[in-house]
Amino acid sequence: MPDWSRYKHTVKFILLLATLAFLIVGWANPQWGSKKEKVKRKGIDVFIALDVSRSMLAEDISPSRLDRSKRFSQNLVDQLKGENLGLILFACNAYMQVPLTTDYAFAKMFVTTANPGMAPSQGTAISEAITLAEQSFPEENQKHKALIIISDGEDHDGEAVSAATTAKENGLLTFTIGVGEASGSFIPVRQGGREDYLRDQTGNPVKSQLNEEMLREVAQAGGGDYFNLLAGSDEVMKALKTRIDAIEKRELELRSFTEYESYFQYFIGLGLFLLILEFLLSYRKNKYLGDKDIFAT
Repeated sequence: MPDWSRYKHTVKFILLLATLAFLIVGWANPQWGSKKEKVKRKGIDVFIALDVSRSMLAEDISPSRLDRSKRFSQNLVDQLKGENLGLILFACNAYMQVPLTTDYAFAKMFVTTANPGMAPSQGTAISEAITLAEQSFPEENQKHKALIIISDGEDHDGEAVSAATTAKENGLLTFTIGVGEASGSFIPVRQGGREDYLRDQTGNPVKSQLNEEMLREVAQAGGGDYFNLLAGSDEVMKALKTRIDAIEKRELELRSFTEYESYFQYFIGLGLFLLILEFLLSYRKNKYLGDKDIFAT
């Protein structure tokens, strides 16, 4: 074929490869030009203390005290976005699960996985949760902080009121939310592959009851309020958020890297240009260079 070019096939192939390369880079959306931006906001530090003792497995409220508390805690995290939030789990002892953070999805994930198995020793020591929260707030924060305790109120150490009083003197407001009914319920457990109730040393089923009086005393000593979850999650959430919003906010400063400039359009544009050029380039010899060998030496 006398009109067939010896080199255009290779040139067209190289153009296609270059087109593909530029399009891949363009689709990856390369970005440059990030700048350090200061974002200021106002808020307070809030710890949620969730009771994970076995008494929270009682089913006097559906589906159980613990499940209802976890659902309420997740909604509470959503409602308190903008504040620094942390999570404490407690039974016989208190355990820090999530330090103060603005990563709300991270906090909700730990709420979802909370269960009595996460506490090595059982019992209910509300004072432990108050003390741990008080120790976990930043030292410079003296009055912009709150603790929300979600429990059935079965306090076994009897020091919760004293701990709440001390915390109030240090600027910490303590709110309590009661979960369960005063009539109480037995505590379901699985033993030997079958369902049973938790029993005492004499073999009788253990009945757990909501201790509203104790929770109310803790809230009063801590300068906060007591709420009963049976009143309705939405009503409790609204009243609690009103009290939290009334706490004096402090100015916080966050630094984040934002404002990235995208340059994908240049790579995609160059790729499309090479693709059109390859399409317009024929396999025939150029009529002006047909009788010349441009690669001859």
